[in-house]
Amino acid sequence: MSDGSTRTARRWRIWQQMPLLVGLVLLWMLLWGEITWLSGISGALVALLVTRVFYLPPVELSGRFNLFWALVLALRFAGDVVVSSVSVAALAFRPGKLPSNAIIEVQLRTHSDFVMSIAAIVISLVPGTLVLEIDRHRALLFLHVLAAGDEKGIEKARRSALAIEAAVVRAIGSRADVERCQ
Repeated sequence: MSDGSTRTARRWRIWQQMPLLVGLVLLWMLLWGEITWLSGISGALVALLVTRVFYLPPVELSGRFNLFWALVLALRFAGDVVVSSVSVAALAFRPGKLPSNAIIEVQLRTHSDFVMSIAAIVISLVPGTLVLEIDRHRALLFLHVLAAGDEKGIEKARRSALAIEAAVVRAIGSRADVERCQ
């Protein structure tokens, strides 16, 4: 390998790790509760130390970001949070026997670790659902669904999880993932 291609590969690896490094620096600043030059510089040093000392598998980004679909995802998420919050609150005050909960398996269409993780986070942040496990090799999510009731409620939860996955894929997934989710 020539010296130029080695430098290019090194630059590409640094560029791919940039979102992780920025995220770690922001997390460091949040933990300290202040946004200052000192917390930024110390956060960058800690982020570099963490990424060099601890093995972190490379996060492969698609290199694609669609602002329109990211806004659609954000609006969908906000709507889901509001609707689900009202539903969970109604369940809390509902007299009588509650519908049964369920643990369901959802087969995702993407195999991107990054997209699966973002989808799992969004699903877990919606009240009434919780991701229990991610099987990344088989692209499966196992969800605990509050008050799923019957097969109809289970299918509704499964469709909702797949719709969230599709929204995440449209926002940040690869073109191949977008085609699989249509």
